[in-house]
Amino acid sequence: MVVRTGPGKFVADTRAVFVREILLMLRDPFTLIFSLLQPLVFLGLFAPLLTGTFGGTGMSTADTLQWFVPGVIVMISLFGTSMTGSNLLYELMTGSYERVLATPLDRSAILVGRALKEFAPLVVQGLLIAVLCLPFGFRFNPLHAVAALVLLGIFGVGVGALSYALGLAAKNREWLFWGVQQALIFPLLILSGMMLPLEAGPGWMQVAARFNPLTYIVDAERALFAGELGDAVVLWGLVAAVVTCAGGLLVGIRTTRHAT
Repeated sequence: MVVRTGPGKFVADTRAVFVREILLMLRDPFTLIFSLLQPLVFLGLFAPLLTGTFGGTGMSTADTLQWFVPGVIVMISLFGTSMTGSNLLYELMTGSYERVLATPLDRSAILVGRALKEFAPLVVQGLLIAVLCLPFGFRFNPLHAVAALVLLGIFGVGVGALSYALGLAAKNREWLFWGVQQALIFPLLILSGMMLPLEAGPGWMQVAARFNPLTYIVDAERALFAGELGDAVVLWGLVAAVVTCAGGLLVGIRTTRHAT
């Protein structure tokens, strides 16, 4: 038997955790189907409102979708990966998390594997939304779309790790997790220009948006789906994603090791 150490063990353990979590999710088809339909319902109800709002500025339905769809994909990624800690809280209550810790799995791999599991269905959701919007004028280059999803995945791992750390910190205090999560996620969402443009907002909102990493992620996703790979906003989005990922892993791994 080959005993892996170092990076090899981390990668193998991460894969093992990811596969285990994905198989558990696939055994619950209702949750999977609901997670796929929810963003489509949201898009179908919200996009027409934006088309009517932007109609006076000369933007067509296709232009509106080109602006709006990447924001929806980022939104479902943010909501999904921020739920990593919620699932952990359930395992803490049932005692299954302690059984996982009894295995020789690397603690960091447990964190990363679960964050990737939360992100994986979002890739399917994002591609499904993009494909269904093609008949209405939305356009994207497959290679650029892959780059957009990779960037979003880097960001999602960081968010998932932070959510995981919050779940550990809120052990036996579920209200604390939801209070902090809700207090952070909606201001980040609104101040990123994800759903509505900030150009018409007050100056303080525009200044606050510059300190919001999600702003750079949203701008980068819009540029990539529009085929503008060389746009400077893509580089800034990559920087924001890497910084969020590194910071999230640093906090998450430290919290995980101290908690165990």
